[in-house]
Amino acid sequence: MSRVGKCPVPIPSGVHAELRGNVITVKGPKGDLTRTLHPDMAVEVGEGVVTVKRPSDSKLHRSLHGLTRTLIANMVHGVSQGYEKKLEIEGVEYRAELKGTTLVLSLGFAHLIRYEPRAGVSIVVPDPKKITISGTDKEKIGQTAAEIRKFRPPEPYKGKGIRYAGELVKHKAGKAAVGTGL
Repeated sequence: MSRVGKCPVPIPSGVHAELRGNVITVKGPKGDLTRTLHPDMAVEVGEGVVTVKRPSDSKLHRSLHGLTRTLIANMVHGVSQGYEKKLEIEGVEYRAELKGTTLVLSLGFAHLIRYEPRAGVSIVVPDPKKITISGTDKEKIGQTAAEIRKFRPPEPYKGKGIRYAGELVKHKAGKAAVGTGL
């Protein structure tokens, strides 16, 4: 039995889950999310709890058991509390600003980079070196953060670029330091 899959998903007050066939809809104070689940998984919405059961112990069903439960738990957490990712920009003259809903990045290229976030994702720039991405769908938040980071990932020599908040970038020694034996 899956350790993750057998745990029921608690539904906090103010959140409502509804199952129609293999489509689950979760509504809460931050919004609503809908997801189509694998048809083999048996999902039951009870009084304040959602449980997931698998039909057999085949490898496919074992792998889907924990995944389905985690997807539902992420939906419940997203509509009740929401998700947030923070990015930091390192480098001289590297900065970000928000024009309307469009994120405008100056990352040392000859042109500015304009990024329009997908629906359900909000971007806030508290200062020119920090970006905060928030919303209800964990997948969209992570994908948006990854796409923004991809414009200028942190390089290993000086650490310049866009990184996740708290991310450690392992620095390499340059050619001069290697030649002197430092």
